[in-house]
Amino acid sequence: MATTKSHPKKSWDTLHNNGPFDLKTLHVTELAGSTHMFSKYDRYNDVALEIQRLIREAAGRNEGFRAYGSAWSLSHIAHQKDNMHYNGFMSIHIPIPQELTHEDSNYANENLFFFQCGNTIKRVSEVLGSHGKSLKTTGASNGQTIAGCMSTGVHGSALNVGAVQDYVVGINLIVGDKPTDIVYLERHTKPALNDDFAKKINAKVIRNDHLFNAALVGLGAFGFIHGVVIEAEDRFLLKRYVKKIKKETALKLADTMDFENSSFKIDGEVDENGKPNRPYHYKVFINPYTDESEYVIEIMYKKPYKVPYPDPFPVIKTSLYKDLIYLLIKVSEKFPKSIPWFIKKLQKTILPEVNEETLGTLYETFWDAPYQGPAFACSVGIHHKNSSKAYKVLEEMTKNEGPIPGIFAMRFVKQTQATLGFTKFPITCMLEIDGVLWEKSKKIMSLTEYGTRMIEVLQENNIPFTIHWGKNSNWKFPNLVNHMFGDKVTEWKSYRNGLLSTEMQRVFSNGFLEDTDLDTPNETSEEDLIVSL
Repeated sequence: MATTKSHPKKSWDTLHNNGPFDLKTLHVTELAGSTHMFSKYDRYNDVALEIQRLIREAAGRNEGFRAYGSAWSLSHIAHQKDNMHYNGFMSIHIPIPQELTHEDSNYANENLFFFQCGNTIKRVSEVLGSHGKSLKTTGASNGQTIAGCMSTGVHGSALNVGAVQDYVVGINLIVGDKPTDIVYLERHTKPALNDDFAKKINAKVIRNDHLFNAALVGLGAFGFIHGVVIEAEDRFLLKRYVKKIKKETALKLADTMDFENSSFKIDGEVDENGKPNRPYHYKVFINPYTDESEYVIEIMYKKPYKVPYPDPFPVIKTSLYKDLIYLLIKVSEKFPKSIPWFIKKLQKTILPEVNEETLGTLYETFWDAPYQGPAFACSVGIHHKNSSKAYKVLEEMTKNEGPIPGIFAMRFVKQTQATLGFTKFPITCMLEIDGVLWEKSKKIMSLTEYGTRMIEVLQENNIPFTIHWGKNSNWKFPNLVNHMFGDKVTEWKSYRNGLLSTEMQRVFSNGFLEDTDLDTPNETSEEDLIVSL
């Protein structure tokens, strides 16, 4: 039987020390051992009953309950002041056989895999690799859990793929403590698995595009995500280059995404007519405190999987461009722990001259994140056509009203179907500023003040934007979420109201939902919204 250890706590913190936050109880559940319960489905269903018991107890005390995985988010989205559940031991994974695929499925069953919520991206990649498969994209590193990535919209940087949630094709949710409160969601227009699969996990099937899209980036508010079905693809290689190119060229590519007609060209990365190929990934690094004529870019091209190929790890492990926060932390460690002194150092060229090249799988290229400890990251999503305009106004604000200890980057992602996915534009430019946490002083504004000014400056310049749910911002900014998503907010709330009882809406709420005005438990029955279509 699954067992839970419940620990009285006074506080909880994120991986990058963005708290601490108040907490009453931390729950850690371990599954029954395979020697005692051989079937993976039996172990999975057994732990679902244990989670329902914890939910029932929390509801009985009029308390909240929220799951978390790797505590990777830098916002307080994962925090719940009453009860938090650590999912790290919930790591069952099951390939989907042909007999469990839906008769109308357009998915190849060999590409479908079922993962329990606590599987990290690293573990998912290892499992898929053993089947000759790969994820389609990941974030910049691999420590997050699959459920956490989906819930917050972790976006990666794939121009033709989308964010992590965009290859999720099925979601198993525990939405309450009753036997009928275990549900399996899919899109009705793109079914993946049949009802026999749902029976194996004791779930009620709902096939409904609108409900599914709302729950995809559900911010932890649609219940306990117990497992997800993902669509993988055949393993592939990424040819990665880190180069310096003219500032104007880098920004023009950001604004146009017209790689084919760009003056930027890499030998060997052209079509039969000599035109530059469209990359898999494009990223621009920008130090706002220097006026350099060139920017560092990281660009990757997708290649067929062939062995042997050179080991990419010697370069990946030592690459200063692999992780921007890590770069800044390493730079700051060389100087006194005075942020003004660190910013002064930023005013010199800290990005080294490089000409890196690697060839490796997605798993090898976006490998272990080397950093832990105090860090911040602010990230706004904008239409790629506004890339250079948005950067210019935020750069001016950062230099004139700051300074703050961080540097910018741009990444570009295909549009999501998730109702509140922040990669909502046809191609979303994720404009990020990452760096070292600091304390407010007479010379430096606070992180919340900086996040506020980012919002105000983008609004003042009429630049539509979203904010990464898992990053730092002023999440209490008035009418922020409605400004970003408009009528989609009402749609998201309505489907949540339809899926969860009023009591369970309270159980699965938290301070983040309250701060963003997404927490609106009500007695209105929206059950007609959540029927299978």
